[in-house]
Amino acid sequence: MESKKPDNVVFSEDEGYNASLLSYSTSVGAPVIKMDDVVSWKSRGISTVNKEFENKFSELKLQYEKLMQEFEWNELVYNAKFSFEPVIGEIYHLYANNDGTNSLSLIAPNEWNKEHLGTFKLNSDKKWVHIA
Repeated sequence: MESKKPDNVVFSEDEGYNASLLSYSTSVGAPVIKMDDVVSWKSRGISTVNKEFENKFSELKLQYEKLMQEFEWNELVYNAKFSFEPVIGEIYHLYANNDGTNSLSLIAPNEWNKEHLGTFKLNSDKKWVHIA
């Protein structure tokens, strides 16, 4: 019959007494080895990152919508009829004609009896900025 080793003795059939070779403590007074709760850490990380992505997506969506609105206004103004060269910094008014076309004019909406579509200002980049 083999001699039974006590529970607090680290012994392996292959390596013998190998307590000093192990990467963890083997004595009764050693600190407790416990697994970290990685699942909750991952959950918090995923939640934080998803909020950041959601905020960034919302921000980009608003920028896209604003850009598309600027594009539509510029397309509307540039496709309108006008027989003058607009001056940068001046204010112009866009009107709807009875024949379905649009026209750009210097005449203010309160001075003319046409359907006013918007007031615009031409900036230095040749982009029409919608004022009202």
